[in-house]
Amino acid sequence: MKISSLSFIIVCVLLICSCKSTKNTVQSDTPILLEENSKTEITVRTEKVKPIDSSNRTMYGYYVIIGSFRSIDNARKYHADMVTKGFTSEILENEDGLYRISVGGYDEESVARSKIAGIRTTFEEHADVWLLVRQ
Repeated sequence: MKISSLSFIIVCVLLICSCKSTKNTVQSDTPILLEENSKTEITVRTEKVKPIDSSNRTMYGYYVIIGSFRSIDNARKYHADMVTKGFTSEILENEDGLYRISVGGYDEESVARSKIAGIRTTFEEHADVWLLVRQ
């Protein structure tokens, strides 16, 4: 009897130890992808956006986003600051009413990722620049 009880306990311990962890993990609502050939993480979000100045602008599949604001006045000020720094900047609005400051629109994802890498190298204060994929 002692041997069968001991065997049962050992089997139970082994089963418990071999089970996959049941820890809950928190997942980000913003996917993070690693840049190819680099250790740099790039945040990627997919959103429907439209330009604020809709004077027949070309819409691209990928945008490099350098700032986000709830207030259009703050977005316009930041947009002006980016132009002063030499960026070609435009303001996009998403469906939630957030204003995204884009410093580049591209049809190819690899070109947008290269722009992000260049900004991070040249402008340390903009290390949080991210990639928006237009729906």
